[in-house]
This record gives sequence, structure tokens and C-alpha cells, in this order.
Amino acid sequence: DDTGVHIVRVGFMAEALALHLGHSREWAAQLRKAAPMHDVGKIGIPDAVLRKPGPQDAAEWDTMRRHPEIGAEIIGEHPSGVLQLAREIALAHHEKWDGSGYPRGLAGEAIPLSARIVAIADVFDALTTRRPYKEPWPVQDALDHIAAQAGKHFDPALVALFAPLLPQLLEIRARWAE
Repeated sequence: DDTGVHIVRVGFMAEALALHLGHSREWAAQLRKAAPMHDVGKIGIPDAVLRKPGPQDAAEWDTMRRHPEIGAEIIGEHPSGVLQLAREIALAHHEKWDGSGYPRGLAGEAIPLSARIVAIADVFDALTTRRPYKEPWPVQDALDHIAAQAGKHFDPALVALFAPLLPQLLEIRARWAE
């Protein structure tokens, strides 16, 4: 249940950020539909790793780091614009602005914009909700963390646009509460 509403919230948050960035309603709507597939590759990860209530060891972390490529493989090559965007997001949503992410170590604008947007929405929602391994963070702490990661994990231009969306983000969270 928590994953189901998480992916819906991520889609709506990504759409809000895309619109705030000035993208068309059509592209933002495609992003909203594609974003929920960002973690589809986790179906290829054993439940013992996914649901572990504590830190993952090195082998478990290596297994978990495979989910972007598994997701891209599951979605495959497709003529649908939404599925093309979903594949792009699934493959790149764990890349980091400074190049320290995975699976390909992309940096900066080499990371597709769709994945850079979804990464911020995904982390914000994950931090502010309960998970098997952690309690939810206060919203301000999550925003502070995202701001501190500008230029490292996240695209700094997108981070600057994210915090002003807080009223919309909270509305999305309330509408799609767990």
C-alpha cells in the first residue's frame, strides 16, 4: 500500500515541478503518467532485500542498485511517448548531478530532465513518509536535505524551484495520504 500511493504522489509532484519549470501541460501530464514506473525494476529485487527493516549490507546494496536497469528492461523499447519517458526515468532516476549516482554515473545535464525531476519528487516523498527502515522526516527537514544536496545529488536549478511548491506538495500528500 505504501508503494502504491508513493508512486502516485511522485507522479503528481513531478508534474507540478515540470509545470513550474515552464513545460507544457502535455509534457507534464506525460511525466505524471510515466513517473510512477520509476521503480518498476524493484519487482526483480527479492523481498528480503526490499523489506529489510535495517541497513542493507554490501551484497544487498549491490542487488538493490540493479533495479534501474531491470526497470528499463521491463519497460523495453516502445513507440508510446509515455513508455519512452518511463524507461528513461526508470534507468536514470538514481543518477546524481555530481556523477556519483548509478547505474551509469551520469552527471549534470547528461541526466535526462525527466529523471532529474522525478529524483527530487521521489526523495522528498520517501523522506517524509514512513518506511520499514525509518520514521517519516518532518517536511522542513526534507526540504533542508534537498537544498543541501543541490549540486551534489540534485540539479540546483530544480532544487531552487522545488521549495516554493510546498503548498502544492502538501496538497498532493493530503489528497494521496497513506
